[in-house]
Amino acid sequence: MLHCTWRAGLRIGGLAGGGAGSCGVWRLWGPTGPVRFWSWGAQRAPGAELPRRWGARGVQTAFPLDTNVPRDVLLFQHDRGRFFRILGLFCAGQFVFWAYLAHFAFHGLRDVRASRPEPDPQHGERPLPTLPGGPDHLVISARLDILLCSFAGSLILAAGFVFSRRSVSRILLHRGGQEVTFTTYYPLGWTSSFTVPLRHVSCMSHRTEVPAMMPLKVKGRAFYFLLDKQGRITNTKLFDITVGAYRKL
Repeated sequence: MLHCTWRAGLRIGGLAGGGAGSCGVWRLWGPTGPVRFWSWGAQRAPGAELPRRWGARGVQTAFPLDTNVPRDVLLFQHDRGRFFRILGLFCAGQFVFWAYLAHFAFHGLRDVRASRPEPDPQHGERPLPTLPGGPDHLVISARLDILLCSFAGSLILAAGFVFSRRSVSRILLHRGGQEVTFTTYYPLGWTSSFTVPLRHVSCMSHRTEVPAMMPLKVKGRAFYFLLDKQGRITNTKLFDITVGAYRKL
């Protein structure tokens, strides 16, 4: 068993065997764990397992792939521009509809006490019928309708906007494997992108554990980013150890 330590916290260690059919194993260790793994000599028997390690969640997993990719790699893609165009039109229509109801409640259900003529008993006139609670109740009800209509329209518009901004269209892993670019939608089908370090991305559930959406948490941004499972993952192994991995943020 040999060990050798370099600067910057790097350490190499290995075990070699002599004689015919000799083989050996070398590992390069960094400050946080193994960085590289080499083996030589006797070939692995069919069906034999690769070296394994214990992951952050206590699950025994194989040694990770090298995330230091030599070029940009597209990890995930899902084009849903038509759906979000329809969603944007729906939210805009709902906002206009509820705004019209609020406008009607403000102008159509106003207090009519000043314009109501007083009945003349000499001519046999009777008081006009009123709603239960009198005119004051009508004014309070109109104001409440205005608030409810305004709130409903604003809530639908805000929910559609947030859902669009958190729906992921593409994920690109940059050269070197240290940064990723997310492309998300706007309500009318437009897209925008932003780049964050890979260490700031954490997948809250494995892709095999969720029925429809994979939630991703990005440090410093509110709400979860959603990956639709109907989208295409180009490299599942690389996805699982980069964007699809759980990290404590």
